[in-house]
Amino acid sequence: MKTAAEEIAELKQARNAVILAHNYERPEVQDIADFTGDSLELARKAASTEADTIVFCGVYFMAETAAILNPGKTVLIPDETAGCPMADMITGEQLRALKAKHPGAAAVCYVNSTAEVKAECDICVTSGNAERVMATFPKDREIIFVPDQHLGSHIASRLGVSYILWPGYCPTHAQLTAKQIEAARAAHPGAPVLVHPECRREVRDAADERLSTGGMCAFARTSPLNEFIVGTETGILHRLRQENPGKTFWPAADLVCPNMKKTTLEKVRDCLRDMSPAVAVPKETAVRAKRAIDAMLAI
Repeated sequence: MKTAAEEIAELKQARNAVILAHNYERPEVQDIADFTGDSLELARKAASTEADTIVFCGVYFMAETAAILNPGKTVLIPDETAGCPMADMITGEQLRALKAKHPGAAAVCYVNSTAEVKAECDICVTSGNAERVMATFPKDREIIFVPDQHLGSHIASRLGVSYILWPGYCPTHAQLTAKQIEAARAAHPGAPVLVHPECRREVRDAADERLSTGGMCAFARTSPLNEFIVGTETGILHRLRQENPGKTFWPAADLVCPNMKKTTLEKVRDCLRDMSPAVAVPKETAVRAKRAIDAMLAI
């Protein structure tokens, strides 16, 4: 009997499909993917693929982004209930109301947002490119930043500005505390602490580096050090260990995103077999959202 991974390989060829997986996915899902990365890396891959079918192993807003960037392709998500609580913390209607209170303000959204929110924004950012993108705005420009208050405050602090922040957050990263960072340092002296900018300020202040998951991979690859404490969703540990077999990675805490773990090999196989669930974004929303994504990718 064929394994699920073998069936996936056959179906992928038959469908002319590419499989993209986020760094937080299960190890076995990352292993069958053609490309594993963070939101920025996956957005770039989705924008440049020549495949007819994109299987997006991640959460729903990521698959939406791939569909927006590839209107002529089929975008599949193995589990359409894999959502993002942070993305659901703001609606397009709520953002329109906030914009009405601040006429003239630029609206910026973290890529971890729905297509309808992206459609209301001037530009998107990811945790990997937010500082570079936001640095292109004049310092005196009024800016609405949604939905992640923690990434927004981190970038504002780095650039010496202030933003109108929406009170959204990632429930998984919000679990990490400064005390846990302190305990991890005591257990692994000398190991630098890498945390995601979605973490709270006290956690970011307690860390050595504040990096996207792609940034963490690059840092670990180029660092002369051999041990690292990692403060983000534990799925990243698989990629870090694979890419750096001579180095050791310790989780700062057991941070697990239940939505990222919904995707299994069986679900990947089934969605390729049935060509479902497919992700569709209404045309008008997609056109408007694409402007914000394209503005980001241009930078």
